[in-house]
Amino acid sequence: MSDNAFDVELDVRLLACPLPILRAKKSLSAMSAGQVLRVVATDKGSPKDFADFCGKTGNELLSSTQQGDEFIFLIRRR
Repeated sequence: MSDNAFDVELDVRLLACPLPILRAKKSLSAMSAGQVLRVVATDKGSPKDFADFCGKTGNELLSSTQQGDEFIFLIRRR
């Protein structure tokens, strides 16, 4: 999946846990099943947090990448 294949983008840079997860949860709840959310975060704990979040909620973590100080996640809504 290319980095451009998403429906909604969420910028949570400079926010600390748990705010990135809470904002992602809110965004996902407004989306349709199968749509993809792209999240850009800077919190160092976010890779583990988003993996745990997706595991618990049934949303699919399509990718988790790091570019410099930023973490980019693609999450498909269940």
